[in-house]
Amino acid sequence: MANILICDDERDIVSALKIYLSSEGYTLFEAYTGREALEVARKHELHLILMDIMMPEMDGISATAKLREECNVPIILLTAKSEDTDKVLGLNVGADDYITKPFNPIEVLARVRSQLRRYTTLGGLEQKPSKLVIGGIALDDETKAVTVDGEPVNLTPIEYNILLLLMRHPGRVYSSAQIYEQVWNETAFGSEGAVAVHIRHLREKLEIDPSNPRYLKVVWGLGYKMEP
Repeated sequence: MANILICDDERDIVSALKIYLSSEGYTLFEAYTGREALEVARKHELHLILMDIMMPEMDGISATAKLREECNVPIILLTAKSEDTDKVLGLNVGADDYITKPFNPIEVLARVRSQLRRYTTLGGLEQKPSKLVIGGIALDDETKAVTVDGEPVNLTPIEYNILLLLMRHPGRVYSSAQIYEQVWNETAFGSEGAVAVHIRHLREKLEIDPSNPRYLKVVWGLGYKMEP
């Protein structure tokens, strides 16, 4: 079932939308600023976002533009009738649709279903490949096998999942907290040092020269990435 993020600074609106959508069996996430929406989108696999335009910290237009740099998940703007100019701007920066407040529950469900149908049936929902190859490193997620230049490498489950995350998104920088939360599936409360230890072990197993890595790169002050 689809994962949907509802982002609006008015908690009553978030609650109402949750009531409309919960009957459909969707998994629902909440955010109350554009910045929070970006954080949720980076931590979870989402299939649709309902995004208010007028919000503190980061408005819906700016958040939509930023999201479009990172993913192609459908975004439906939540707008007031007086925000016609913003509707056009939102569509221009990458939003897929908009719903005008006050909401008609039937319209909300219809538009959500329509965007999800387009996303899943027209190829928008990315199918994650089971076999990944970057340089001399090959990973088969069906057999859980990893080889380097054709030679098998034995990884622990945590090492494997970190490598899988980075190989699925070559070039993307993940902070230690993001890696911890996605691999351990827990909130990172000062546990990010564990990530550095596992990255070091991965380098020792994958790199010819672990002190001068070809694949697992550190981006100082930001995190780690798999060099494409």
